[in-house]
Amino acid sequence: MEEHEPSSSKSTTKKSKKRNREAKLQQPIEPISQNPVAKKENFQVKIQLFQEQPNKIPPLVVYFPSGYDPCKINPQTQQEGEGEGEEGSNNQSNPPRVKVFRNIAQRKNNRLQVVVSPSGSNVDFVGSGYSGEAAAAQVCRYSLGVLDKETGTLKIVPIASNKIFRMEPRVRSSETANKDASNSVKSELTTEKNDKLGELTALYGTKKDRKKRKDFIDLKKEVDPESQKALDKKIEQITFDKEALGNTSALIARNIPPHDSSATTSPEAYPLDKIILKGDWEFLGDIYNLLQVGAEVASNAYPRFVCNRIRKLDAIQDETEGMKLSCVFSYITHLLKFKDLFSMEHATSAKNHKIPSIIRQRFIALFTDPGSKILSPDKIYLLISYVLVLTLHADGFRTDPSDIAKDLRMSDVGLRPHFVNLGCKLKHENSILYATLPVPLKFPSEKNLKGKRRL
Repeated sequence: MEEHEPSSSKSTTKKSKKRNREAKLQQPIEPISQNPVAKKENFQVKIQLFQEQPNKIPPLVVYFPSGYDPCKINPQTQQEGEGEGEEGSNNQSNPPRVKVFRNIAQRKNNRLQVVVSPSGSNVDFVGSGYSGEAAAAQVCRYSLGVLDKETGTLKIVPIASNKIFRMEPRVRSSETANKDASNSVKSELTTEKNDKLGELTALYGTKKDRKKRKDFIDLKKEVDPESQKALDKKIEQITFDKEALGNTSALIARNIPPHDSSATTSPEAYPLDKIILKGDWEFLGDIYNLLQVGAEVASNAYPRFVCNRIRKLDAIQDETEGMKLSCVFSYITHLLKFKDLFSMEHATSAKNHKIPSIIRQRFIALFTDPGSKILSPDKIYLLISYVLVLTLHADGFRTDPSDIAKDLRMSDVGLRPHFVNLGCKLKHENSILYATLPVPLKFPSEKNLKGKRRL
């Protein structure tokens, strides 16, 4: 029995120590009382959550990193008040003046600025909800809780702009200087950012982006005063031919295609290669290809002028001349169909007609105004002039305008002033009116044109 006594005493000691540890863990933790006067109270409250109302400004929460406390009395004011008696005591208790500014723009109505002006001081505390510290990324939402012990309610309301305003001191006399300084810093940062973006665009941007960047830089370039003075001197030395300018303005008013007034032959007066450009010819072989395979030209697909002269191609022995005339016919067809596309009454007739993309783009550049869905009268007159010049080329500069007038949906009489405007002469032969083009070109004066239009 004596040999077993030590082991039993050891087990008893271990159990007692374990019981003591468990008893200590089960004891409630007593809070450390830092202030023996403070009392802990428990309330049962009803929580009311309020949403932000667009026609009201919610509470603003601000803080003063400078240490200014708006609830305390200014010590300077207090000293002055002690010397001034009762009147001074009234001044020292004056609270600071608070102003709130709000942007009235529809999309910026959440931009607020708070200005706190302490009494008896030339320093204002300014806080903004859209610049400075408030411009940093927002990762949480703030709310303000108001506890009413009497009614037992806790009201939770959102704060203005979901921002805590940092109130920075501003001396009233230097407010403009501070604003200018902040604007200069912003402009410097913006310039630096644009420079870096420009370098990245120049290194890795697409061709379109690089061109756009170059155009933007050219627009922003400032005019060199010295070079501007030299340019002004050169302009002053230039002599203008007023007669030539008058003729040019008249030609613009007449809306005529490219021409040569000093030409000695009719084809040179209106050069065909200036009307149908070099890159357009290869897209105008539809009529020539149809005739090569022996197909008929459909009367509903081509205008009367083309259908009435399609057999002229069979009589031409020179293949090059035949190809050129067929291209002229195709170009006339595209011009007439393009005119019908912009007409409300005849748009359906040109709906299924396919104009090659390169020629369509050229027509849009020549005969339409940017952003407009209709052809202006001036552009229509220009298009008619192009058509009439091509008809003159097709008929050897002696053409009967009756069928092209129907294609243009005009009367024979209404088409005559357009021929005269091009420098043509109209004459009757065997009761048929023909339009010819004498050279050198002589254009009617504006007075004669007005008279003929009245007729």
